[in-house]
Amino acid sequence: MQFTRRSITALAAAACALGFTTLAQAADTIKVGVLHSLSGTMAISETVLKDTVLMAIDEINAKGGLLGKKLEPVVVDPASNWPLFAEKAKQLIDQDKVAVVFGCWTSVSRKSVLPVFEEKNSLLFYPVQYEGEELSKNVFYTGAAPNQQAIPAVEYLMSKDGGSAKRFVLLGTDYVYPRTTNKILRAFLKAKGVAESDIMEEYTPFGHSDYQSIIAKIKKFASEGKKTAVVSTINGDSNVPFYKELGNQGLKATDVPVVAFSVGEEELRGVDTKPLVGHLAAWNYFMSIKNPANAEFVKKWSDYAKAKGIAGHKDKPLTNDPMEATYIGINMWAQAVTKAKSTDTDKVIAAMAGQTFKAPGGFTSTMDKENHHLHKPVFIGEVKADGQFNVVWKTPGPVVADPWSDYIAENKGKKNVPEKK
Repeated sequence: MQFTRRSITALAAAACALGFTTLAQAADTIKVGVLHSLSGTMAISETVLKDTVLMAIDEINAKGGLLGKKLEPVVVDPASNWPLFAEKAKQLIDQDKVAVVFGCWTSVSRKSVLPVFEEKNSLLFYPVQYEGEELSKNVFYTGAAPNQQAIPAVEYLMSKDGGSAKRFVLLGTDYVYPRTTNKILRAFLKAKGVAESDIMEEYTPFGHSDYQSIIAKIKKFASEGKKTAVVSTINGDSNVPFYKELGNQGLKATDVPVVAFSVGEEELRGVDTKPLVGHLAAWNYFMSIKNPANAEFVKKWSDYAKAKGIAGHKDKPLTNDPMEATYIGINMWAQAVTKAKSTDTDKVIAAMAGQTFKAPGGFTSTMDKENHHLHKPVFIGEVKADGQFNVVWKTPGPVVADPWSDYIAENKGKKNVPEKK
């Protein structure tokens, strides 16, 4: 076949037109970044949050998307590697041009990406309970601050209903969230009259699997005459061997109750929970909560997990607190984009103030107008034999987050609003 100059020009024009069409089609989507560990020690907790974002995106797209465009998820795997989180965040913002990112679990991963989001003026929605001591205009914190989880949980352990604990083991994974939370709890306990000798503090690395000696140490500490409780900030797949060893050594909730801040329905999936009945978790949501909004949320997830063949969930679908926090976050972001009529970071930040969403937990969640944290209820649940939780205590309504704990002296005078940088 011979090509004339005219035919070559026509072909070039057609190719250009095709290229512009492709670009136009790409511009017809709003890209949403998903930054959760799908491998490594945190995959046990984070993988399902990726799927929660994808479910919510499907729901929003089924209703027509946002601003006349469909949402397009961009999923990356930072692989429980904290520096890699920052690299992947840069990739999502600079290369993939996402409008927002939903991601992170551990505080060390959040701390890793925070400078990236602030430097590039991009948005991160962070869905997990954390230690507080942070406010950024580029982050919306949909998980709990310490006064929405840790402090109420320890108050419960000290109460008559919670067993009147007098001695406390602060056990956690060795990184910023457990250490800062335990700094707050140690100060809180001392303010309540608990002696230094009645507080034991222990840390293990990420991925730790041998809890035999630590459980033995806890048993010895508990045998010294006062009612003892364990406050666990263990994160990731280490929770499985920890709870298995609790069962192996017969450490029952009636003897030494354990309250966990990072263990929910998903983490207990691989554990024989019968020996753990009565141990506790403090969250802002449990799957077992009975109300129409939660029944709808659980059904949506069950149907989605089965349709997508999600490992574990297609046969035994479970929901948990960080899933609810993720779901609230993406729906609030969608509402803010609609209100702002834009995905521009500063316009969305302004529109997020005071956003509300009827949460599966049974309360209306409100985004604080100033501090970028949700107003959240607090629930304390006991482990049941089937791996679900029976709620034994709850707040009358949502609690306003206090990112700067009153139990850290350096926080005096700090403003409850993000600093402009």
